[in-house]
Amino acid sequence: MQAASSPYPTDPRQLRIQDFHYDLPADRIAPEPLPDRAASRLLVYRSGIIQDKTFRDLPAELPLGSLLIFNDTRVVRARLLAQRPSGGQVELFCLEPVAPHRALEPALQQTGYATWRCLVGNGRRWKSGPVQLDFQAFGQPATLWAERQAVEGGGESLIDFRWEPSSLPFAEVLRAAGHLPLPPYLHRPDTAQDAVRYQTVYAAHEGAVAAPTAGLHFTPEVLAALGARGLATGYVTLHVGAGTFQPVKADTMADHPMHAEPIIVQASLLRQLLGHQAGPVIAVGTTSLRTLESLYWLGAALVRDPAAPLEVTQWQPYAEVAEAVTPAAALGALLAYLERTGSAAVEASTRLLIAPGYRFRLVQGLITNFHQPESTLLLLVAALLGPGWQQVYAHALAGGYRFLSYGDSSLLLPDKPAAPVDFGTGFD
Repeated sequence: MQAASSPYPTDPRQLRIQDFHYDLPADRIAPEPLPDRAASRLLVYRSGIIQDKTFRDLPAELPLGSLLIFNDTRVVRARLLAQRPSGGQVELFCLEPVAPHRALEPALQQTGYATWRCLVGNGRRWKSGPVQLDFQAFGQPATLWAERQAVEGGGESLIDFRWEPSSLPFAEVLRAAGHLPLPPYLHRPDTAQDAVRYQTVYAAHEGAVAAPTAGLHFTPEVLAALGARGLATGYVTLHVGAGTFQPVKADTMADHPMHAEPIIVQASLLRQLLGHQAGPVIAVGTTSLRTLESLYWLGAALVRDPAAPLEVTQWQPYAEVAEAVTPAAALGALLAYLERTGSAAVEASTRLLIAPGYRFRLVQGLITNFHQPESTLLLLVAALLGPGWQQVYAHALAGGYRFLSYGDSSLLLPDKPAAPVDFGTGFD
């Protein structure tokens, strides 16, 4: 599928982030979720035509034969509020494990001690020594100590944690002692309501420090309505990192570093994609979209070199855009890799930046919320819609839509409508 016609440079490294600015009044940012998830509004953009619906209308608005792909990550309570010996509070926002495990799943099961890369808040007076957090786990008193090992810049530090009882896995420490990492623009502490509503109803695998917010609108009833209409669903896992909130500070995208995020995709999902011929593949959220498109680039690399590392770099698609690897060949290479290694799932990392100039391989539509100005998420929408993104956002602003994580939703079907992906032929 070709990217929509665009006035932007074909090389996204030359893009100026100021060209993706719009004025977002503070009162348009939704501070709280609606009482009913599915009562949110739904802007439907189809081939340049916009309609105003509610989210319950989504199943009827989707093209027949669609395959919806969800991100089933679960948000962890990654904010820890510890006390200095003098009584001052230090915030530790756990970003990624460093030792003894770098992989997320074993790191969350680690007992007794661990080292994580963290954002440190209010840490200027924390010069040395441990900070402490007392909490309750399984009805018993517990204590966490944290000591700064090294400062890495940008507010990030390596933090050594140890805790008692040492038999607790770190996942339980976070569940019992931590707070949900709400987006910083909400400017409020997390509540009991957020513990439920800042998770999707299908969240399954712990590891995200931000919610895949496009999925927050789905209810069991909406999911059932998808099935009743004959629409297929599938799941991938991308553990959303704090970098999703990272502002683009560079004038051009060439100087903006994308954060790495882990993805996990089961072999069954690869087979589902290969066997799907009925209609378009529609990503539920930007994280699902980036995961699906990353699968193509992982597989394309394996086609050329079966020993290629399972990682997608930021600019890889733009350097290799002329490579004529079909989606079927890319997915097939991933399945061959799993069979060769005896693995049940692709476990990889991606820094994929999707911006105008990108050509989509697997995805033909997107369900997503409304994103911050001058953000990489807005660049992704612009890559899908071309200049149509401006029409969408102008309509949403004029029509009273609620923005950002707890805001309203949109169904975006590009100007060249989604036809079933032919996984047996190339796009070149």
